[in-house]
Amino acid sequence: MSLYGMMRTGASGMEAQVNRLSTVGENIANANTTGYKKASTEFSSLILPTSGSSYNSGAVDSKTRYGISQQGSTVTSTSKTDLAINGNGFFVVSDNNGTNFLTRAGGFVQNNVGELVNTAGFKLMGYKYVEGVDPVQTVNGFGGMEPINLASTGLSAKASTKGTMAANLPSGDAVGQGYTTSLSIFDTQGNARLMDFNYKKTGTNTWTLEVKDRTTGNDMLSPATNTMTFDSATGKLLTGGSITLVGSVLGTPIAGSGAQVENIVVDLSKTTQLGFKFSPDGGTVDGNAPSRIKDVTISSDGVVSVTYENNKIEPRYRIGMANVQSPDNLTPQVGNVYSQSIDSGVIVTGFANIGNFGAIMSGALEASNVDLAGELTDMISSQRSYTANSKVFQTGSDLLDILVNLKR
Repeated sequence: MSLYGMMRTGASGMEAQVNRLSTVGENIANANTTGYKKASTEFSSLILPTSGSSYNSGAVDSKTRYGISQQGSTVTSTSKTDLAINGNGFFVVSDNNGTNFLTRAGGFVQNNVGELVNTAGFKLMGYKYVEGVDPVQTVNGFGGMEPINLASTGLSAKASTKGTMAANLPSGDAVGQGYTTSLSIFDTQGNARLMDFNYKKTGTNTWTLEVKDRTTGNDMLSPATNTMTFDSATGKLLTGGSITLVGSVLGTPIAGSGAQVENIVVDLSKTTQLGFKFSPDGGTVDGNAPSRIKDVTISSDGVVSVTYENNKIEPRYRIGMANVQSPDNLTPQVGNVYSQSIDSGVIVTGFANIGNFGAIMSGALEASNVDLAGELTDMISSQRSYTANSKVFQTGSDLLDILVNLKR
């Protein structure tokens, strides 16, 4: 073994311990960083070939690894837009250039234009919510995602387009008996309009239904009468289970306001004819009167909804999630985010609570997975190892001095 080789080995050991101390320092500095994943330094030996009785000392190689797949503890928060993932997966976020990244840091707040951004300024990405339609996902990309924006545009009104109405019609009534109930619907300006539902028995197990606008008296059905027939044994509705209130009957637009009534499909399928009194259920209808946004809610499956002052809930987005085959091999970037690497595998997108993706917890944050006690222990161990390696280097230097002084 040459003296120079001995010194190089000692220097290699010192450099490896410096790298380890660097990761320890970074972990301690980020012990309270939301969603931070600890870094660790792993060592491997570098062996040099020997010849005869001469031994060539090798060195040590250090490699930094990240515990990205290790989940941190969950801490509660007072903000509903603070999010944590209980299980696998990452939030998809975007920077100002439109580049997408993965992160577990879910401390999101609205910026000046209503977008949900985390502490580092990355925008939370998701899909536009369409009721009854699952967003189209790109298995190996982020196609279809856009920044989630919850900006309030002042008062918001929505016209009714569908509803339900159910009632029990007494089976023992005589032909000609009639009943009336009403359903309140909304026009395009959010004005409430009452629709009177007039039931009349016209024969055995047969009733007719007419719907009239209470203000104008106009018939809302075309044709004006809907015939409903019932099963003689069970009293269940057989025919006439759906009607359409024709908005154009009231004029397009409604005279004097510019507001329009849309065509409204009303489901009557739960109407029955049983030996009980007339019992309407009051009906339901979509749409809403003018109202301001007062709250935001996020469900465990990632549906982001706004709640208006009239307690109407409107789903707007569904948060997109992503994962890779080997999360620990993702490449860390500035801002506590990660990008895909060759070793991490292909990015797969999905939704919370589906498949291998975990549930989203609103009003919670994922804490750093750093163990301070372990980091301080590693710090002491690295300090001692660094000192020992410096002694090897110093001893080699002293021996080299002795060798040089032999000439004297």
